[in-house]
Amino acid sequence: MKKIAMFIAFKGFRDEEYSEPKKVLEAAGHKVVTVSTSLGTASGKFRLTAQVDKTVDEINPADYDALTLVGGPGALGDLDTPAVHAIFKKAMELGKVVGSICISPVALAHAGLLKGRTVTCFPDGAAEVEKSGGKCTGAELEVDGKLITANGPVPAKRYGQALLKAL
Repeated sequence: MKKIAMFIAFKGFRDEEYSEPKKVLEAAGHKVVTVSTSLGTASGKFRLTAQVDKTVDEINPADYDALTLVGGPGALGDLDTPAVHAIFKKAMELGKVVGSICISPVALAHAGLLKGRTVTCFPDGAAEVEKSGGKCTGAELEVDGKLITANGPVPAKRYGQALLKAL
């Protein structure tokens, strides 16, 4: 059994980008830990809610096999922060699987983690990714080594399957 930390905005995470990959990973017998800025019940953009298991400051990347960022309207406000940047820097240094979907690759770009990498993201984030030295393809899904990115809710299930394969 592998352990995956899935980071979501406390308000305004994108429902399918959280629920679809989580379903795929849990169906394969892995443990998904939901991480956000506060404990309690996080709310998605539409109707989904999620129980937060741990806060950002409780996460040690060494304890997980994969760490992922979920997109949505609240994603950059909650997840594009120095604390989250540091966690994902460490995760990449440790060779962990890193996933990011929708607008959330912008947080990885701001953390300086996409230089020379082939990624995709929500069209609104492409300029930030390119500015950081990443190559944004606009494809639905990109796999660059252990870095897996998807451009939004449509490929959410395929993104989950790509994470599973990388684990």
